[in-house]
Parts: sequence; structure tokens; C-alpha cells
Amino acid sequence: MKKEADKINQEEYFEYLIENYQNLVYSICYKTIGNSFDAEDLTQEVFLSAYKKLSEFDRTYEKAWLGKIAANKCLDFIKQAGRRSVPTSDTYFLELASDSISPEEDYLMKESKKEVLFICKQLATPYQEVALEHYYKELSVQEIAKRNGKNIKTIQTQLYRAKALIKKILERSD
Repeated sequence: MKKEADKINQEEYFEYLIENYQNLVYSICYKTIGNSFDAEDLTQEVFLSAYKKLSEFDRTYEKAWLGKIAANKCLDFIKQAGRRSVPTSDTYFLELASDSISPEEDYLMKESKKEVLFICKQLATPYQEVALEHYYKELSVQEIAKRNGKNIKTIQTQLYRAKALIKKILERSD
């Protein structure tokens, strides 16, 4: 008799969980996956998993419990999606074509690099070196610090000041 009462109580509790948390679970799934159809399917899967484990759940921190199930379902879905997509010869060649840049884009990139070089060369030492390495050579702050044997904070400060000086140069040229 007690098992029947527990089962009825469990059914009511499950309905309570759905009523109160279905929007939260759907939001987690939608924001993670970015597709409303998949998010709806995952929301159902989350509640199905919750129902299966309901007898083991101690009914504390239900929001966190459902959120964790949702996050795990989404991660599993993303991993499976990566395995499901097998490139065909058509998509392979399309991706190759999209990776190559047009002559116009190549020209614009080269001109932009020249402009960056020209502006960075107008700065005084040490800002010129840091700006060239960061904006022209596209090195990270960590790489610049390691390369020059300086503290990361020093490089960050110099880069911050170089950026302010570059901004002034650009404002003058407008």
C-alpha cells in the first residue's frame, strides 16, 4: 500500500517539476543548442531522465538537479552532433572554397596591415614595439611578455597606453 501511495506522490511531484521548471529547462537547452526544435526534444529527454531517477532523488535543490541534467543532455547532444556530421565531397570542396580569400579581400588585408604599420611607427618607444607586436604581428600579451622578458602587467600597461595614443592619432587624421 505504501508503494502505491509513494508512486502517486511521485507522479504528483513529477507534474510539479514539469509545471515549475519546464521553461527553465527549455531555456538552458535553447541557449546551449540554439535550435528550438532540438531544445524541445532535449527538454523532453531531461524530464524523462528526471522521471527515471525520481525515486533516487531526495527532493532538495530540484532546480540545480534539473539544470545539471539539462546541461549534461545538451553536452551529450553537442558531442553526438559532431560525430553525426560526416563531410561529403560536396561540402568538403565548398568549405575549401569558403576558406580561400578573394583578391579584393587579400588586397584590403594587405592595405590594412600597411596602415597599422604606419600608425604604430608613429608611436614613441616602448609603445611602438608593443603596438607593433600586438597589432601588426598579432601576438598576445603573454607572447610579447615572454618574448621580451617583461612582466605581463608591464606589457598590458604599455599596450593600454599605446592604444590611447593610437586613438589620438586616428582622431587627428579624421
